[in-house]
Amino acid sequence: MNEHTDTDDVPDEDGAAADSESERAVDDEAEESPPRTGRDETVESTADEVETGEETAADPTADAADGDAESDPRSDGDDSVTDLGSDVTVEGEEATVAEDDENLLGGLDVETTEEIEVPDRLVDQVIGQDHARDIVKKAAKQRRHVMMIGSPGTGKSMLAKAMSQLLPKEDLQDVLVYHNPDDGNEPKVRTVPAGKGEQIVDAHKEEARKRNQMRSFLMWIIIIAIFGYALFFARSILLGILAAGIVFLVFRYMNRGSDAMIPNLLVNNANQQIAPFEDATGAHAGALLGDVRHDPFQSGGMETPSHDRVEAGAIHKANKGVLFIDEMNTLDIRSQQKLMTAIQEGEFSITGQSERSSGAMVQTEPVPTDFIMVAAGNLDAMENMHPALRSRIKGYGYEVYMDDTIEDEPEMRRKYARFVAQEVEKDGRLPHFTQEAVEEIILEARRRAGRKGHLTLKLRDLGGLVRVAGDIARAEDKDFTERGDVLQAKRRSRSIEQQLADNYIERRKDYELTVNKGSVVGRVNGLAVMGEDSGIVMPVMAEVTPSQGPGEVIATGKLQEIAEEAVQNVSAIIKKFSDEDISQKDIHIQFVQSYEGVEGDSASVTVATAVISALEDIPIEQDVAMTGSLSVRGDVLPVGGVTHKIEAAAKSGIDRVIIPAANEQDVMIEDEYKDQIEIIPVQHLSEVLEVALAGEPEKDSLVDRLRSITGQALDRQVGPGSPSPQ
Repeated sequence: MNEHTDTDDVPDEDGAAADSESERAVDDEAEESPPRTGRDETVESTADEVETGEETAADPTADAADGDAESDPRSDGDDSVTDLGSDVTVEGEEATVAEDDENLLGGLDVETTEEIEVPDRLVDQVIGQDHARDIVKKAAKQRRHVMMIGSPGTGKSMLAKAMSQLLPKEDLQDVLVYHNPDDGNEPKVRTVPAGKGEQIVDAHKEEARKRNQMRSFLMWIIIIAIFGYALFFARSILLGILAAGIVFLVFRYMNRGSDAMIPNLLVNNANQQIAPFEDATGAHAGALLGDVRHDPFQSGGMETPSHDRVEAGAIHKANKGVLFIDEMNTLDIRSQQKLMTAIQEGEFSITGQSERSSGAMVQTEPVPTDFIMVAAGNLDAMENMHPALRSRIKGYGYEVYMDDTIEDEPEMRRKYARFVAQEVEKDGRLPHFTQEAVEEIILEARRRAGRKGHLTLKLRDLGGLVRVAGDIARAEDKDFTERGDVLQAKRRSRSIEQQLADNYIERRKDYELTVNKGSVVGRVNGLAVMGEDSGIVMPVMAEVTPSQGPGEVIATGKLQEIAEEAVQNVSAIIKKFSDEDISQKDIHIQFVQSYEGVEGDSASVTVATAVISALEDIPIEQDVAMTGSLSVRGDVLPVGGVTHKIEAAAKSGIDRVIIPAANEQDVMIEDEYKDQIEIIPVQHLSEVLEVALAGEPEKDSLVDRLRSITGQALDRQVGPGSPSPQ
């Protein structure tokens, strides 16, 4: 903020006189904005122009606040904030809605998204997350902290920004740091109404400029006098030059002392239209908590005064606003402890964060940190979070879990159409979308939800699809983004996992590793997912061998804990139905080319089928792929990612796929695959064997035996349950 770099802590006589005069003005100003404890006794000079015009300087902020109190929906007491998630409007009117609930736009009658109005408030732009929006509204009104946990891209940061718009702006403050003549390493802190800090600093600079100008005039008079004396009386030019140089250095030294009186504007909210929003995600200690710059010149009158080296942290800039920290567990424990102190005390002193820096000797008076903290992250974010910090949030705020999907209703589909319009307006360079293009986006939202009758709320990824489609249309100089552009964008915007999965499929075809014809004993085409949106065919092979000791089940393929437990569950089923004594046999199970490992239990049905085939020496049809979890009673339970798994099977040339009956409602494959593959829902392992095993006499005998052993298990209906991770 200050124009000087070298100052001295000792004020000159002129500065002392000016300070004594300005201290009286500071006392007058203290009536309006009381300083923090003990901070006004030695506060440096503030220009008379600011002090005499104090009332007019403060009034614009107050007048603006008073004038906006009735019209500003962010004001406390304004009932308009309760109307979150406003209805979709078209060209200033309520949207025309048809009665057909099956309409992909929810009955919205528009030709392009250009006709859809985008709400001004961020809180109204959030799609879904009704519970979280309600919490944000309450937290903003009551000034409570919030912790949001959920999948990435579900709107956590957007809700945090929305909270800053809901907070009142009339309480904002500027923070000034002053030189402390008693102790240069303990700068003084003062708060003033927003916008007044700049006026005070400018007034100090103007006063210092006038003082320096007067000193310069006096200096040149003295130098001229010295030269005159040296030339006409002492008759020694060298003596005159030496004396003039000494006078020049003395006056420059005095000027630095005058500049040291200029305060440092630490936090400036003059142009802030809404409450501050500070994103401190991944911030290091200095950026979060404030810091003091290192000064290589620490003596000899060349040092920069300590107050001029103080830097505000995110916790100070967020005063009276919102501090947002995503992935809270990435902060180290000491930073979390200090953050907890700032939350509890409402103020936090700034000191140098580096122990080797000269700034480590500097510590300001406490700087206000009256912010609302919004902590966010995935479920694992709570594991490394300081328990006391979480207790502060939980005890004095709200915890909310973000939804991944929302029910597919006409109103929501209308809001998804508005979401496309929002993304276009936010980007500013994309052509608006036609009705058919928006419908394709909504179909993709259904598909990515992975649940029948739901739409995905991972809108960051969906927004990426919108931008890619818009870029394609813009590259072709189209007036609007069309359905074909969206379809092309879906191919271009494949995730890394999907690209890898497609490469695996192609490579296996090249090396004939994918078997989709004939029948093989002990080999099953299993299905798995990579990431969240990529399916892959993963063969599972089983072999039964004589054991050198007690029989055991040996599985290879980098199995994780859940997958290992699934294999053990399968062994229980095998022991129950098998006529053979397997206590003296080893059962080897191999997940072929499982480079990334297997995490979930969705391969349970695959493993059981492969082992039973190896035990009974009955071949398995290779044009069949399967997925499904398995209970110890033989029930086929639902899993996740069935849509992507089915598409992977179709890409591999497989004709039929077996899925849990409970997942039948979740299948939303692309139209191009519907005629390529037959989907067979099952409820029990015996149904899987009946479809997958080859050889009628042996298969029928085995299935009948399994049915007789499991008894009433087949009569039970499998409920929808919770999909497994894989």
